[in-house]
Amino acid sequence: MEKSSRITKFISTVVLGITFLLYVAPFLLVFVNSFKSTKEFISNPLKLPVQMNIANYISAIGKMRYSHAFMNSLIITVFSVLLITIFSSMTAYAFVRNKWKINQFMFLIMVAAMIIPFQAIMIPLVKIYGSIGMLNSKWALIYMYIGFGTSLAVFIYHGFIKSIPLELEEAAMIDGCTRIQAYFKVVFPLLKPTTMTIAILDVLWIWNDYLLPSLVLIEPNQRTLPLSTFYFFSTYTVDYGLLMAGLMLTITPVIVLYLFMQKHIIKGVMQGSIK
Repeated sequence: MEKSSRITKFISTVVLGITFLLYVAPFLLVFVNSFKSTKEFISNPLKLPVQMNIANYISAIGKMRYSHAFMNSLIITVFSVLLITIFSSMTAYAFVRNKWKINQFMFLIMVAAMIIPFQAIMIPLVKIYGSIGMLNSKWALIYMYIGFGTSLAVFIYHGFIKSIPLELEEAAMIDGCTRIQAYFKVVFPLLKPTTMTIAILDVLWIWNDYLLPSLVLIEPNQRTLPLSTFYFFSTYTVDYGLLMAGLMLTITPVIVLYLFMQKHIIKGVMQGSIK
């Protein structure tokens, strides 16, 4: 039994190690090639750079207008995630606490909406909102992110709110709280692990999204960080060295955020599996 346990543990370690390498390899390739010139990249993208030259990063920051694009991405991400978490939690609370048939129907509609791929509606979306002048605006993009992100968030919140005893809210209302005050002072704080999980997942999605901003944000001064990497593509050539440096500058902030907040994701997922 002990020998069998050691073999199983060894196999599990090897499988996890291989899986880890498969996930990390693309990131390492981008990082290594971000220090190369385009000529060096084309000659052998798998080779280590001759020297660790940060010139690509300095040039990429200038060409991407990094600070401006960073602020665009930050504003869009922060407001989208904040509004998604607030509206979704309140919607899920209304669905759980009010046993109306229309609520059950609306909840099923929101869950069913998650299976519709964005690519199936992106052309009508751009045509309709373009005809009413809602394109080329960060706030229009935030509005769309709220619409696309609410369904999943409501679905996750719905399961957690059902596990919160109604007696806690009743006790708060006996002490003088209104229904809204009981929600924000009693229910919402208990949803912190769930809120952190949803927030981090949405940050990863919105910060790295390219397709929807490319359809909505037309002018260069509205571009987010992923869209700013378009500056490195010309008609016939691509400056791969600068492109790799630009990609590293784009993904590094959200990776740092994830590393600091990953314990909240694990805690939220574990509580969800228990409940």
